[in-house]
Amino acid sequence: MKSFIKKCWNMFVNRETITYVIAGVLTTLVNFVISFLFYDCLHWNENFVTVVAWTAAVVFAYVINKYWVFLEKKDAAAKEAVKFGKFVVARLFTFAVEWLGIFIFVTTLEVEFWPVKLVLAVIVTILNYVFSKLFVFIRAKAK
Repeated sequence: MKSFIKKCWNMFVNRETITYVIAGVLTTLVNFVISFLFYDCLHWNENFVTVVAWTAAVVFAYVINKYWVFLEKKDAAAKEAVKFGKFVVARLFTFAVEWLGIFIFVTTLEVEFWPVKLVLAVIVTILNYVFSKLFVFIRAKAK
């Protein structure tokens, strides 16, 4: 039983997952600060604000994930473009999850914006890690 617990601990608590959580918090902060500025201060539409905040957060997240979390080096332009494209596709899926959640709960059901945004941030962060790990930043297997 101890070895199983240790295996699980090592699988989930390591440099990569810890830095991903920190990167996720920072990316969420980028998203939330922009959301606050445009939604609370400028009173823009919540759906438009979600798009603007998401776009800024994706660019920030790609850079911090590539170089700090997954420790990748700069690739050739073509390879980098493919990787960034895969990152954006994965993030578009989680954006759809966030946007749909905002639309259903805030726009349609009139639930308060920030509690919904917080819950969705947790769901999206988990999904983003899974996609980044399995679909975008794939390490070559050691031979």
